[in-house]
Amino acid sequence: MFYAHSVVHGNLNVSTPAVPRPRLRLRAPLPEAYTRLAGEFLLRLVRVVQGLGAFALITLGVLLRKAGRAGRVIRPLVRREIARGGVRLLPMFLFLAAALGLVVIGQTVSWLTRYGAIEYLGTVMVVVVVRELGPLLTAMVVLARVGTANVVELGTARAMGEVEALEALGIDPVHYLVVPRVVGMATSLFALTVYMILGALVSGYLWAFLQDVPLLPGEYFRQLAVALGWMDFLLLALKTVGFGGIIALVTCYHGLAQPLRLEEVSAATVSAVTQSVVACVLLDALFMLSYLVPQ
Repeated sequence: MFYAHSVVHGNLNVSTPAVPRPRLRLRAPLPEAYTRLAGEFLLRLVRVVQGLGAFALITLGVLLRKAGRAGRVIRPLVRREIARGGVRLLPMFLFLAAALGLVVIGQTVSWLTRYGAIEYLGTVMVVVVVRELGPLLTAMVVLARVGTANVVELGTARAMGEVEALEALGIDPVHYLVVPRVVGMATSLFALTVYMILGALVSGYLWAFLQDVPLLPGEYFRQLAVALGWMDFLLLALKTVGFGGIIALVTCYHGLAQPLRLEEVSAATVSAVTQSVVACVLLDALFMLSYLVPQ
């Protein structure tokens, strides 16, 4: 917009355009609804992390302080959890191992053969199956089959007053209900991951053999031995035990940490599954960084 100014030259009035005034444009603030939602999300995140951290410390303290106590009661419970989360799932995991070997080999053999790089087949299997897909896929399946059952069982027990009955009898609910699940799930997830990896590696070579890949069994296992290092075995054990502990703690927390009504158990199960997946992925990302460190 231009503003006219009058300039007097003798008897004549001459109108000249003036320089436009600069306008300051201020960025509008974020809507109040967005900031409120972000604040509520951060508060919920802090509360969840605080609650899970406190519950994990309590469980660890009970596990260390009461180790060896009530062995006749706790040991059968641990064996039951290992059977439920490990032995009964073994047939399904052997099938998944064969399917995983088929997927990895089916996608890589054609490309490696096309570019004449079949000598890297063992390395690809180690990087994809041993380090990443094997442990993470095992954790997700155990979470779906056993973790959800933990939330339903413990949430129902809490809603029906069974947890308060244990406390009235002088029985520590964490020692009786949580510790066997943590130990059993960590142990069974480690064992299932080993079976998953071994089955995938063997089935991978069988699928490669069916595709007429010119690779002898001795050469294939030599590639695996060369690609594997001591760090792989150490991190595999730590990762799988960590996955099992996280799943057990998160599912037990949502089943026991707060009073529930029966109609709230399903919502608690959904929250437990979501938080377990996020926690396992974050833990896997931390272990992934360790492979980037020069050895």
